[in-house]
Amino acid sequence: MDLRIAIVATMSGENANKSTRRAIVATLLRIEAAMVLSLGIFLVVSSLISTPEAPAALIAEVLFAILGSVGLAAAAHGFSKGRNYGRAPAILANFIALGVSTFQMEADLWLLAIPFALLALVTLLLALSITPE
Repeated sequence: MDLRIAIVATMSGENANKSTRRAIVATLLRIEAAMVLSLGIFLVVSSLISTPEAPAALIAEVLFAILGSVGLAAAAHGFSKGRNYGRAPAILANFIALGVSTFQMEADLWLLAIPFALLALVTLLLALSITPE
């Protein structure tokens, strides 16, 4: 009888741990969504201050920022509700973010690259640690 209680207690602890990790991933994804959206806003404001050299590329980048932030927010919503539909996009987005941070490092933008890479790595590892049921 005591073994059965220990197993149930362990299982509920695992569920609590998974729930905590889900909440952390959802929060980190919301932070990433805000960062991507702020990048899009920065591009719009900078285009109003100066004349963009490639307006079509600027429009594409702003649209990508909007769609990316909406996608990250949707993935965060999925994680916060305990659904699995946000897992694959979150993993993919953070692999892309790690690639972007390497380009930032190569451009000697260390103050941007290191926090960006750390955020992406932590989010990626936590998202990978939550296995679907």
